[in-house]
Amino acid sequence: MRIVIAGGHGQIALRLERLLAARGYEVAGIIRDPAQGDDLREAGAEPVLCDLESASVEHVAGILQGAYAAVFAAGAGPGSGAGRKDSVDRGAAVLFADAAERARVRRFLMVSSMGADTRREGDEVFDAYLRAKGEADEHVRTRLGLEWTILRPGSLTDDEGTGLVRLEARTGRGPVTRDDVAAVLAELIETPATAGLTLELIAGSTPVPVAVKDVAGN
Repeated sequence: MRIVIAGGHGQIALRLERLLAARGYEVAGIIRDPAQGDDLREAGAEPVLCDLESASVEHVAGILQGAYAAVFAAGAGPGSGAGRKDSVDRGAAVLFADAAERARVRRFLMVSSMGADTRREGDEVFDAYLRAKGEADEHVRTRLGLEWTILRPGSLTDDEGTGLVRLEARTGRGPVTRDDVAAVLAELIETPATAGLTLELIAGSTPVPVAVKDVAGN
């Protein structure tokens, strides 16, 4: 089965691509810099060139055609201003969800952020980021053709993953490794019973597969 990841060169995305390729999936990662292609190939993914800030819904739907699942893991990144938070963290996410629905991709995962909120107040770039993520999440929830799950990790770290997490509708703030975020995403892809859930994720004491099964009600 084919899985397409937006933001294919991101730190979480590259980890997820390795995990999915190891499980036998056909993985494609959307990037806009061709120089990043070798990193994706090394991770076991096919690089697909596309700028989600300027692409049409029709073009992205063509990329997604025939995919089992789509994962939005793109972001404007540190150092970007409020304008790009809106164009990437909101705009590109909205486009990707609309394209997935048009391409009849049922399973859709959104990598959001803890604290994402359309009503977030403040004029700082981080406030704009959380508003953008909140607006993207709200849009995904309106896509009736998607079996969506929204994942909101806590503070991301590059420590080695433990495989132990806390995954709930509300966890409270805390850190989580990028390794463990990728591991949870891989499990969520294979657990469609989590569709319709918005989940927070931090480090914890429950093995990833168990944590995902618990929220799925299995």
